[in-house]
Amino acid sequence: MASDFDRRRFLKAASAAGLVGLAGCSGGPSGDGSDGSDGNDSDGSDGMDGDDGSDGSDGDDSDGSDGDDVPATVGIVYSDGGLGDNSFNDAAKQGILDAEEEFGIAYDESEPDGTGEFGQYQQRYASSTDPDYDLVSCIGFNQGDALTETAPQFPDQDFMVVDTVVEESNVASYLFREHEGSFLMGVLAGNLTETDFSAGAGSTAPDSTNVGFIGGVDSPVIRRFQAGFEAGVDYASDDVDVTTSYVGSYADPSGGQEQALSMYQSGADIVYHAAGATGVGVFQAAQEEGRFAFGVDQDQSITEDSFADVILASMVKRVDTAVYESISNVIDDDHQGGSTVALGLESNGVECVYGQEIGDEVPDEVVTAVSDARDEIIEGNIEVPETTSN
Repeated sequence: MASDFDRRRFLKAASAAGLVGLAGCSGGPSGDGSDGSDGNDSDGSDGMDGDDGSDGSDGDDSDGSDGDDVPATVGIVYSDGGLGDNSFNDAAKQGILDAEEEFGIAYDESEPDGTGEFGQYQQRYASSTDPDYDLVSCIGFNQGDALTETAPQFPDQDFMVVDTVVEESNVASYLFREHEGSFLMGVLAGNLTETDFSAGAGSTAPDSTNVGFIGGVDSPVIRRFQAGFEAGVDYASDDVDVTTSYVGSYADPSGGQEQALSMYQSGADIVYHAAGATGVGVFQAAQEEGRFAFGVDQDQSITEDSFADVILASMVKRVDTAVYESISNVIDDDHQGGSTVALGLESNGVECVYGQEIGDEVPDEVVTAVSDARDEIIEGNIEVPETTSN
């Protein structure tokens, strides 16, 4: 049964992560809670690397503990592309770090080389007795099939999964309304491309009303990003076209750069990516062509600060809070197994965040248009599509 995120608990988690949600597009986080850490500030290990086929105890806990004196021990299996993407996986890692700081948990982490390894790591964590994992966190929609097989085999093990639903009583599923946040990015892009605007290293060409969207792997989740963005652009203006493409990978910056260059050279002022580390190539292309880009998952004007002069805004997706919340629930003996938690604009589960360096130069009337669209979505006056027309 789907349920909205409990607002009180969400705000508690967001506070612990150093995040502040504001109406419409907001300013970036003020602390260092979204620094895109690759995990080197904890144990530096990759958790269960599978070298010896052990039960999952070969990775060092982040605090060097055996788990007996901590409130919970967590195993986390990251999605494709692994850590260091300064986007989706690193946002999940931030949730672990927040929980470690807040509660003193221990954790191990794994970075599978491909989809075929997801079940292997899930099962190793679930079958381990030293340590005994209180929660196994599965990051990414592409872990759904493996977890559907794993979860029934370990009915006493608590799992959480992000971006897909696994209908098992021991699995808490967290979905995000990416289409809602992406709609705001579309409103921002659609309004800006029709203006003569410059900031940082970028500028628009008002005689060209064209923007772009680049996805990583073509999937229902990324299609929600695309659908919301296209709808937002259309809401802002009937005269703006959206060019879309998919690289086929979350870890191919050169592919992202090549496709973004093609879009910019064809007249696009702004390119929005939902492509993990592939998006770095989009930022490179934006700098090369003197145009703008939108980031995703985290405030990428912070996590990719060398491109802050072209990153106007990011569609922040609070994966960190979903991970943190699921750990908090396990500690409170309140695991939400069998439920689906939906995170959208109303709960600040997704939001449009202006870039730290150049975001405050966006014209006031455009800021107002984005904020008004946010309010209309929350009030139910705008229904944002979840699927694309093509």
